[in-house]
Amino acid sequence: MDYYPGSIKTLIKRLARLPGVGRKTAERLAMHILQQPDEEARRLAESIVDLKRKLRLCSRCFSLSDDLLCRICNDPSREGGLVCVVEQPADMASIEKSGAFTGRYHILGGVLSPMDGIGPDDIKIAELVDRVERESIREIILATGTNVEGESTAAYIAEILSTMPVRVTRIASGVPMGGDLKYVDQVTLKRAMESRHGI
Repeated sequence: MDYYPGSIKTLIKRLARLPGVGRKTAERLAMHILQQPDEEARRLAESIVDLKRKLRLCSRCFSLSDDLLCRICNDPSREGGLVCVVEQPADMASIEKSGAFTGRYHILGGVLSPMDGIGPDDIKIAELVDRVERESIREIILATGTNVEGESTAAYIAEILSTMPVRVTRIASGVPMGGDLKYVDQVTLKRAMESRHGI
């Protein structure tokens, strides 16, 4: 990379630190930015600085927001009595893209992981309990991952909420649409059998 001036090398190194961006992709991105008009490069830089300056967590659900409340919490057409609990904002975005959910969310900001030193006080579980006590929530849908940490987090939350007047459900998981059974792992098949329903 010695054939590039220092300013380009610095940009390539910084871009290569982004997840999923290797050195070759970073080099292509740097060359693309270089070929853009100055105004476009300035807008890109400003949008990154703006993002870091303005972005905050929603005071209700802990999603990413530019305001005190996020767009979903501010939307009066959303079902306030239905709350889907997810690990991260990206999980919420995936559910939103499906168009299958019309309620609100609660973002935990992670999962329980004693091996990594992450306990109940390190994620937004107390805030969820507080919401159940304050808001008219009739159902909590636990949509954490199906790995060990996600499952234990869901079980922990279900146990805490078991004494409260709210229905607690878990999203179904199992064989994906179009999936061939011989390629599905045993844990997924077991979960699919346990979550079976009438047709």
